[in-house]
Amino acid sequence: MTIPETARWLAGRDRFLILTHRRPDGDTLGCAAGLAQGLRDAGKTAYILYNSEATARYLPYVERYWAPEDFTPEHVVAVDIASTDLFPAGGMEYLNKVALCIDHHPSNQGYAGLTCLEPDKASCGEIIYALLMELNGSISPDIAASLYVAVSTDTGCFAYSNTNAHTLRTAADLIDAGAPVSDINKALFRTKAKSRVMLEALIATSMEFYFNGAVAIAVITQDMMAKTGAVENDMDDVAAIPGAIEGVIVGITIRELTGPGDSKVSVRTTPQVNANALCARFGGGGHAMAAGFTLDVPVMETKRLLLTALDEIFPLDNGKPADAAQPR
Repeated sequence: MTIPETARWLAGRDRFLILTHRRPDGDTLGCAAGLAQGLRDAGKTAYILYNSEATARYLPYVERYWAPEDFTPEHVVAVDIASTDLFPAGGMEYLNKVALCIDHHPSNQGYAGLTCLEPDKASCGEIIYALLMELNGSISPDIAASLYVAVSTDTGCFAYSNTNAHTLRTAADLIDAGAPVSDINKALFRTKAKSRVMLEALIATSMEFYFNGAVAIAVITQDMMAKTGAVENDMDDVAAIPGAIEGVIVGITIRELTGPGDSKVSVRTTPQVNANALCARFGGGGHAMAAGFTLDVPVMETKRLLLTALDEIFPLDNGKPADAAQPR
């Protein structure tokens, strides 16, 4: 559906439950908070399904909207969720009950009854902003703050290649509407816990390079997390670390989530390699230059599988050497 069609659909209904994805980031949580408040401003009843994985930095935006245990929704809305594999632990009962999905991922699987999909947008927050302007004609400072969190985190504070003119215009509108941009930017992008800094040091010293330096792989184990005291709240944007190195075309982080048999992979690329296509080989997806997947195998086996896949699809015109699979 288009933005106006989706706004009319929302206007004609009530009692909404909003879903966010597993290991939620600022985009899904900021979108959920902004949409919940926008629906309430339109006279609707709206809550967010409790997500136990929401980290401390985002709780101030969402916790006031957590649904009470006895709430029975009439309409379930998913925000920034490309597939049912990404449903939160508490949301499995809604797998076949999502009436509307609002998303910006090209890999969206079309699982919902209706879908508002705009893959040209850098963040889902841009879509929610347009929807609420269509629905209510304006937004409150609280909504502006939540949506600024959504837009800024999915673009790396507007430094990622997905940032475009529409993104910046939306950010400007959110600032005009009252988003405390200086406070949010400092909290999310210019403040690091000691544990995060120590973890980055371990990542830097253990990172491996392949394909003549074009591929950088960082493995983050539970042991590394324990040694540094790092927690989930410290993991925002950790996937960007390998790709920030000069000459790297494919930056990969492999996180050991709960033990040796559970790997979360994040892939960041330049235009030469399609991250979505690479991750789709393992049942994941995302965007052309930012995608991911999970595998129920140990991290080192996950790395081996990724190197095999890269050996098959790495562009030959990038000058891949014959001994590309050897770390450099």
